[in-house]
Amino acid sequence: MAFAFDMNGTGASEQTVAEVSLRSDEEIVRLRQIVRDQAIAHGFSLIEQTKFVTAASELARNTLQHGGGGDARVEVLTAGVRVGLRLTFMDRGPGIADIDRALQDGFTSGNGLGLGLGGSRRLCDEFNIDSSPGNGTTVTITKWKVR
Repeated sequence: MAFAFDMNGTGASEQTVAEVSLRSDEEIVRLRQIVRDQAIAHGFSLIEQTKFVTAASELARNTLQHGGGGDARVEVLTAGVRVGLRLTFMDRGPGIADIDRALQDGFTSGNGLGLGLGGSRRLCDEFNIDSSPGNGTTVTITKWKVR
């Protein structure tokens, strides 16, 4: 599925390049490869690629483990001289009762180190999380590059 349109009349556009189901470890690996391929195709440096793929992997794993599985969407954004990659992770899991606490390093609802959400936020240029108990979680991250 692909589409492009002008966002807010600014000449910026977005195009969906992939939608990936996140219900197994294999699908997480597939998403990581898609993100890396898109980052390479759009001229992101090796360091930028590594940061964004790491954030994608952490959020995909959270979607699977804590959200009971879900979906991810990969989009390419263009805005003048900038190009961006935006990833959206969606699940219908139990949601997050206290987002501020969940973003703190060391907080975990499982057996991990508690670095996933906060660490992912630090690896991206834009980070948004929408969640509430019983309503699932949607996390959107964006990484920008000047062409």
